[in-house]
Amino acid sequence: MLDGDDHQDGGEVLVHHEVHRGRKLVEVRGLKMYFPITAGVLRRKVGDVKAVDNLSFDIYEGETLGLVGESGCGKSTTGRAVLRLYDVTDGMVKIDGQEIAKADAGIVRKMRPTMQMVFQDPQASLNPRMTVASIIREPLDEHTKLSKKEKLDRIYELMDAVGLNRRFANRYPHEFSGGQRQRIGIARALALNPKFIVCDEPIAALDVSIQAQVVNLLEELQDRLGLTYLFISHDLSMVRHIADRVAVMYLGQMAELAPRDALYEEPLHPYTEALLSAVPDPDPATETRRERIILRGDVPSPANPPKGCNFCTRCPKVMDVCKDVEPEFRQVRPGRFVACHLYGETTR
Repeated sequence: MLDGDDHQDGGEVLVHHEVHRGRKLVEVRGLKMYFPITAGVLRRKVGDVKAVDNLSFDIYEGETLGLVGESGCGKSTTGRAVLRLYDVTDGMVKIDGQEIAKADAGIVRKMRPTMQMVFQDPQASLNPRMTVASIIREPLDEHTKLSKKEKLDRIYELMDAVGLNRRFANRYPHEFSGGQRQRIGIARALALNPKFIVCDEPIAALDVSIQAQVVNLLEELQDRLGLTYLFISHDLSMVRHIADRVAVMYLGQMAELAPRDALYEEPLHPYTEALLSAVPDPDPATETRRERIILRGDVPSPANPPKGCNFCTRCPKVMDVCKDVEPEFRQVRPGRFVACHLYGETTR
């Protein structure tokens, strides 16, 4: 299981996780998110797109779990399913001790202040007809009984927290730059004092010069408010900067989960190796010696994943067993989880 218990070995205690010996804030077990495929005039169901297929992981209080993988692997769907923005197909999601995957709408609504989301495209996620003040006030109107003055004070407080000038409160989203719009989205997410925030590629739509500012803001808010993040991104350099642990997804499944430094220094899964080989090294001497791992073929369709390991069609280290038996996602070293037949029972 994905717990962080210590294991005794020759009198020494091996700690599974580096920074998060606290309590589990988010627990996900066997999460599945399938979208039906229909055909014909009667729209009969003929199959499923397995966008998320049997994911299990924990996020500890105060940590940032980075979720990486190539486009279309199911990262954003995972983030939305964890927050119950989709009705999940199967699995268990617990946030702050409350099971929400199968809970009714009333319970999920009560949980909304605890869990929030920062969306990828600030242009699309902000209502163009609402002012900054009304965008930030909306969650306060929905979930609190604050007076008009208390709400205004809270709006100004949130604008200060994310570095927006109070004088801009009555402006509309189109009057702001991309970075400022993302700050409005972050202020809205913080309005109800959440414990857990899913950041769904929050910097992907921004200029490179602005990306660092937004990530630094997220880190500063995390330190000040004790927030817990699921940080979804395809930018491996940025994830290395912000995450405590990193989870790697491929075709709807988890390939590897490990503490950040361990994963970047010694990736275990062949897919993680290939992903990291594509990250440029700032040192020219190292960069010229580095070997890129080029994966052959295309990513299979999530509507028809391969039998056995879902990476077997592109894996440079594929074995016969990979084509028939799906590898179990399990712990192979303290704090390191991987779904790969290269790490059999003997490696434990």
